[in-house]
Amino acid sequence: MHRSNILETLSQYSSIYPGEQETVQRFREFVQAVPNCFERSHEPGHITGSAFVLSPDRSAVLLGLHAKLNRWIQLGGHADGCSSVEEVAMQEAVEESGIEKLKFYPSPLPIDLDIHRIPEHRNVKEHLHYDVRFLLHSEEKDFVCSDESLALKWVPLDSFTDYCQEPAVLRAMEKIIRCL
Repeated sequence: MHRSNILETLSQYSSIYPGEQETVQRFREFVQAVPNCFERSHEPGHITGSAFVLSPDRSAVLLGLHAKLNRWIQLGGHADGCSSVEEVAMQEAVEESGIEKLKFYPSPLPIDLDIHRIPEHRNVKEHLHYDVRFLLHSEEKDFVCSDESLALKWVPLDSFTDYCQEPAVLRAMEKIIRCL
């Protein structure tokens, strides 16, 4: 079953973050009920992978000013059929930042799970993203901004809230700071 990898990831996540059982259960039910959960063509919602990228000295995280949402958020995107969410997160981080030397930190297990609404945009209806979020560490400081973002910026961990106030992103950042 092409969904077995994410179901195993959800089980591991559940054991690390036992207080998030409701979110894990919603993810699990979605993945089990929707065979094409990794395809953006599933209009009600789909799996996405994203990455918080730590600077080489681990004092900052790379955020992008998202071109469609006009908000500072982590890098990431659609699975487009790929059932390996860690691969999706890594690929999106490389594509959106131009940084080739990235590695999972401290391991290739998610740092956070989030289910959030994406507003209607052009001909794409409002839908849900079932986002599996990872923490990556960069060995490089230089980046290249792709057309996915209006800008990229290394944001110091101690001034993160100057750029982002979204509760789900702040929750992830709290976890990141705890694991440093």
